Amino acid sequence: MNLSKIQLVLADQKEILDGLLASETCHRAEEGLINLDSKLAQVVTGVRRSGKSTLCLNVLRDSGKRFGYVNFDDERLANLTGEDLDDVLAAAYKVYGQFTHLFLDEPQNIPEWSLFVNRLLRGGMRVLVTGSNSNLLAGELGTHMTGRYTEIKLLPFSFREYCALKKVDSTSMTLKARALRSAAFDDYLRDGAFPEVAQGESPRSYVRTLIENIRTKDIERRYKIRYRSALKKLMDYVLNVVPTTPDFDELARLCGFSSRHTSENYVEYMERSFLVNRVSKYSSKPRIRMVGEKLYAVDVSFMSERDNAMQGDNLGWRMETIVALELLRRMRPQFKDVYYYADSGHECDFVVCDRRKAESLIQVTYEMTAPKTRKREIGGAVAAAKATGLKEATIVTYSELEDIVDPSGVTVHLVPVADWLVS
Repeated sequence: MNLSKIQLVLADQKEILDGLLASETCHRAEEGLINLDSKLAQVVTGVRRSGKSTLCLNVLRDSGKRFGYVNFDDERLANLTGEDLDDVLAAAYKVYGQFTHLFLDEPQNIPEWSLFVNRLLRGGMRVLVTGSNSNLLAGELGTHMTGRYTEIKLLPFSFREYCALKKVDSTSMTLKARALRSAAFDDYLRDGAFPEVAQGESPRSYVRTLIENIRTKDIERRYKIRYRSALKKLMDYVLNVVPTTPDFDELARLCGFSSRHTSENYVEYMERSFLVNRVSKYSSKPRIRMVGEKLYAVDVSFMSERDNAMQGDNLGWRMETIVALELLRRMRPQFKDVYYYADSGHECDFVVCDRRKAESLIQVTYEMTAPKTRKREIGGAVAAAKATGLKEATIVTYSELEDIVDPSGVTVHLVPVADWLVS
């Protein structure tokens, strides 16, 4: 592809970019993690359409830095090779003039792009990169840029960000404010947290197209999948049963694979494309943490708003997914880990650890009115407290209930989910 054609593409992209920069956008908490003065590449990763580009543009716009922009997720640039990247840089200078920062949006499918970024960094350029596949770090950057990048992981909107977009007060504890937050949470629980859905797009048509793009662009094309119908069947099945601890032998049988190895690979591709997140089992033994990992969808809309979605309105599973994502969102920047606890008779949904030390316990249930449910949820929280040496646990529920002090001395706090998410 010659320089003049690349320049025309970048000029078209700049026209769209100027409109985005002039529009009002929702600010994200992760913006504070980007350091525009760092000599390290700032790499923002996450599922497609989670707002990675908008996050980077917010930071660049508010900083006043001069920057160039290239969106590689453009069919006109799909056939670029590593040899074309110098022409891309030259075209960016022609379109944007002098700049100190270069924003490369979704470059992972361009061969040798990471070597190009490495060369830019050595020359003093400040670089921002977004990517929708974790191979961006595990593969290309991990090989060629060890120690030369900082990763910022982005999920769809938090509930606090969702409230900000919807102009719902997320701080006041008055009766009115809490009632309006609860109503907003009902929508968040039903429709999910993708920015464009929150701004009015139909969840069903939007998610259907998004899943198709992830499957074809981020999995089939990238990993050269031969059994495409089997991949679709596996993806549908996994997203219908999350949260779940996958049985890879059963997945292989259902999808017609000759071994569990293929089903393990396909689930890993789903994780690399940020369709699902893994939560390991709590244990001091590494071997136990490696088995029995639980999968969570990256957004509750993936559980119900796609073709062949059969999960239905399991509000407890959806709430558990939202809490799992919020814990990952809060704990990753603090370098803390999120596990789940399970023994032969009890389970607690989440254990937050700082290295080997357990810090907090979170149990999630939509309601606790049924005696059997109440006994199960409290019993799981208390069992996890005894196993970790903690004296407190939190049960996140839909509505407010009184705290409980177990005869063993463990205090169980019950917190409405809408309040916990903005706490």
